[in-house]
Amino acid sequence: MANEHSPGDFSPDLRAYRYYFPVLFEFTLSGQLEISYFTETGQNLSAIEPQTFQYTKISMEAGKTYPNTPPVSSKYEYVGYKKSTTGKPPEGEIIKTPPPALTYDGSYDSYKLMMYYRPKDGVPPDEPTPPDGGGQCTDPAPTGQVMDMPLTSPDPSAVIKADSRGAERFNVLDGIPTTESLYGNVLAKSYLHQNKFVEMGGTCTFDITVNREYTLTWDPGKTVTDDEGNTRTEPDPQTDTETVTKSYAIQREYSYWVIDNLEVYQIDETTLQNYAFAGNEIRILPAGYIPPSYSTAKSSGFTAPKPENPVEAPSGSKSGIKSRPSVSGENLSSYAEGAVEEVKVTNDTLTFNGATIMQGAEATRSGPRPGTIPVASSIGENVLYSPGHEIPTSKTNKANQPSTGTIYYGLMSGNIQGGEGKSYSIQGINSVTVHTPVVMYPDVSDDAAHNQKTTPAAGSSALILDRPFTVELPNSGQHTNYKGYGNRDYLKYIGSKQVRFPFDVYDGARATFYPKNSWIEVRKEQETFSFFLPVWVDEGFYEVEFRSISHNAPGGATQQTSANLNLSHHVAYDKVPVDVIGRVYDFRVTDIADYNWELVFRTEKGNRTPTGVSYWVGRQGIDGALRGNSALYTLPIRPGSHPLYKNAVIKTGYHFKFDLKTKGNMFGVEDQIVITPSFYFVDGDSGARQAVDLYYHTGSRSYVRIGSPSDQVKRYVILNERLRNVPEEELRDTALYKYDHEYTFNQVAGIGRSQFVQNFMERQTIREISIGSLSLLRLPEGVRTLIGPKTEIPSSVDPARANAAVQKWYGEYSLPAELFAVPTGTNVAEYGRTHGGLTDRSEIFLKNGYIVVNFNVETVRNGELDRPYLQYIYGPLMNQWYDMEGFARQVADPYGRKFSLQDGDVVFYHADLSSRDDFRSMVTH
Repeated sequence: MANEHSPGDFSPDLRAYRYYFPVLFEFTLSGQLEISYFTETGQNLSAIEPQTFQYTKISMEAGKTYPNTPPVSSKYEYVGYKKSTTGKPPEGEIIKTPPPALTYDGSYDSYKLMMYYRPKDGVPPDEPTPPDGGGQCTDPAPTGQVMDMPLTSPDPSAVIKADSRGAERFNVLDGIPTTESLYGNVLAKSYLHQNKFVEMGGTCTFDITVNREYTLTWDPGKTVTDDEGNTRTEPDPQTDTETVTKSYAIQREYSYWVIDNLEVYQIDETTLQNYAFAGNEIRILPAGYIPPSYSTAKSSGFTAPKPENPVEAPSGSKSGIKSRPSVSGENLSSYAEGAVEEVKVTNDTLTFNGATIMQGAEATRSGPRPGTIPVASSIGENVLYSPGHEIPTSKTNKANQPSTGTIYYGLMSGNIQGGEGKSYSIQGINSVTVHTPVVMYPDVSDDAAHNQKTTPAAGSSALILDRPFTVELPNSGQHTNYKGYGNRDYLKYIGSKQVRFPFDVYDGARATFYPKNSWIEVRKEQETFSFFLPVWVDEGFYEVEFRSISHNAPGGATQQTSANLNLSHHVAYDKVPVDVIGRVYDFRVTDIADYNWELVFRTEKGNRTPTGVSYWVGRQGIDGALRGNSALYTLPIRPGSHPLYKNAVIKTGYHFKFDLKTKGNMFGVEDQIVITPSFYFVDGDSGARQAVDLYYHTGSRSYVRIGSPSDQVKRYVILNERLRNVPEEELRDTALYKYDHEYTFNQVAGIGRSQFVQNFMERQTIREISIGSLSLLRLPEGVRTLIGPKTEIPSSVDPARANAAVQKWYGEYSLPAELFAVPTGTNVAEYGRTHGGLTDRSEIFLKNGYIVVNFNVETVRNGELDRPYLQYIYGPLMNQWYDMEGFARQVADPYGRKFSLQDGDVVFYHADLSSRDDFRSMVTH
C-alpha cells in the first residue's frame, strides 16, 4: 500500500510515497516458579523442616507442566494454598484444596505458590514454647526488615588463542594453521551466591499483678470544749494500712534474623565452541580451584523472661490532711515493668570463608544485623585454562569463525531453600580464522653451460636434451605478513608437493619414467629434485608447473600463485618457463683421400674396411668426459697427426670426409647444417698465422677468389658412397621414418615399406647431393641419417620419434688442387698490373707453409638461413668445440714447432704440395 505525500511536503518537482509493509514479531516468553511453605501462623517451614519443605525457584518454559503436589510431613498436615501471578505475594484467605496442576502458557512472568500446614499433634518440637510467668508471646513474623541479595553475576569472559599463552605464535583473528594448537582461557567469579535474610519479630505480653501495702496517715482534728465552754479544734491523728493490688500488661518486643534463602554456587566446568576445535568444542574443568566454604546453623529463636508474679512492691505511705488518703489511683506499673526482663534472642548462624556473616550468639531483645557475603573475586588465569588443542587437518580454511561458550556453576550442599545449577553464556569471545599456509617459489636449473643457442631466450631456463636437470620446490618463502606467517619454512603444513612437466621426463637415476602432463609426487621434506630429459622431447618453449597442497586441502581445492594468501585457496602454485634445446656435437674427420693417409683409415690399401680411426675435435665427449682417444687423433689434421709420417698433412685437391651429430628436432626436411669455411696461412718456419684469401683456376678463368661471385664450383656428396661406410641400419631407419612421416598416403600409394626402404638404400642414397660451394657448405636432409635410441623406449613414446631425435650428418670438403694464397684483402689484380702480370710463381703468393681450413658450424631449422639456431663454436653462452670437447689451442709437432690454433681449425693443407704432384692427369679432387 502506498500513500502519495501532499505536494506541499516536498519540492513541486518531487513525488514522494510512503509504503507500508506488514511486519510480524514473535516473542518466546519464560517465567519463574516460586514455591514456599508456611504454617498457618506464618512460620517458614523450610527453616523448620528443610528436608521436607524445600523452597523451589525455577524457570518455566511455555508448554511445559510443573509438579506442585504438597509434600507429606510426619509433623504437619496440609491445609491449603495461596497463589499469585502478579509477581507480588499472594493475598486473601487460604484456599483449602490441593493446588491445581500447573502448565505454563507464557501469559505471565511469575507464579508464586504458598502452601500452608498445621501441626498434627500439639506444638512441634521446633516451635517456641510459651513463656512462663503468665505471659503470652506472639509467633515470630517478618518485621519487614529484609536483606535480599540477588544472585550475583559471574561476569564471564573468555579467549581462544594460539599456544602458548603470553607467547602466542599466531594471531587467531588473522589466521592460524591446522596442526597448530589453541588454548582456551575463561575468567569468571570464583563463586556465585544469593541470600535473603529476614528479620523475624514478635511481642511477649505479661499480665503482672503488683501488690503494695500503704500506711495511711491523716488528722481530721476534733472539737474540744474547754471548761469555759469554749470550743477548739485539737489534733486527732489517724493511721491505717491498705494494700493496693493492680495488674499491668507488660510487653516485650523481640526480633532476630533468620536465613530465609541461601544459595552458593561453585564452578563446575566450562565449555568453549569454535569450528577450529576437534569436535567443534572443548571442555575445561577447574584446576587448582578451591570453592568457598561456608556453614549454617538453625540457631534462631527467642527466650521469653520468667518474671515473678505477683510482684510484691515495697511498702509505701501516704498522708492525708484531714481525710483518709486514697491509694486507688497509685500507679504501680514501674514495679511491673521492672519485674519483666527483655526477651533473649539468637539469630541463625552463618560463616562464610571463615568470616561470620550472621552471629548466632544470644542477644537481648534484638539480634545483631547480619553482615553481607562478599562478592566473589575473579578466578586466577590458570583455573579454567586448557592449552594444547591441536586444530585437526580435517578443518579446511575458514575465516572469522564465531566462538561461543558456557560456564556452569553447581549448587553447593548446605543451601537453604536452594535452587538448581546455573549456566551462563559467555559473550564477546574472539573469533578464529583457520588458514593453513603453503608457498611455492620454484625454480628450474638453467643449463647455460650446455646451451648452444645462437640467441638464448631471456627469462627461460635452458633444458638440454639427453641431460639431467634439477628443479627446486622450496618449502620456504614469503606468505602474508600475519603473525607467525611471513617469510619462513612451511613444510609443517604441506600435505603434498608436486611437479608437472609438459614433456616426458625420467627421474635423476633414470629408473622411473614419467609421461608428459603427469603430476609427479615428490618428497615434501626434500627441496631439490633431479630429473633427466629424454632426447625425444620436442625442442621449444614450455612451462613447468609446481604446486604445494596444504594438508587440510579439500577435494577440488583451488590454487593461488606463489602463496595461498587468500584462504579460500589451499594450493600454492607457480610455473617456470623453460626452453628445451638440442645439441650439435661430435664433429670428426673420418677419411682423407690423400694416398698418404689411406692406411690410417683403411685396413689395407684398396680395401674399404675402415680401421675405426677418427680425428675428433678434442679428447673429450659431448659433455666434457674423456672420450678415450689420444691427443694424436685430435683436430686439426696437422704436422704430427699422421701416425707414421711426422710431417704429413693433406695435399690440396684431396678431400676429407667428416660427420657430426645433432640432437633435437633436426629431422625436418628443411633442417640443415651450415658450415662457413675460413682460411689461414701458417708459415712453415716461424709458425706465424694470418688470414688469407684463396684463389684457384677454372677452365675458363684464372685466379678466381673463393667466395667471390665468380666462385661457382659446386660440391656434392653421395651419402651411401663406398668409402663412407654408412651403416645399413642407419639408412634403413632413416628410410622408415621418411616413409612414415615425410610422405603422404598418395605419395607412397602402392609402395610398401620394405619396397620403399630398398629403393631408398639402392637409389636415393647413391645420388649426388648438393652440399654447397667452396665458401659455404649446407648439409641438407639428404646427407642425414637418424641414429636415436631404439631400445628401452617407454610404451607411450613413438619409437620412430625417439629414433629421429638424434641425427648424423655426413659431409666432405677439399681445396682445389691448384691453389694460391694471399693475405686477406690483397688486391691481386692491382699487383698484376703493377708487376707486369701474374704467374703461378709470383712472389705475392704464400707457399712455404700450410693452409688451415677453419669451420664455423651452425644448425638451421626449417630453412631459416638468416636465423641460425645452434652454434658449435660461437654461442654466447658456451663453446662446444672448446669448452666441452676439449679442443687444444696450442700444439707442437714432432719437430718442436709450436702452432697456435683457433677454434674451428679442421685440417692443414700443404701450401706448396698438390694432388697433381701424385698424378700426371690434371684432375680436381
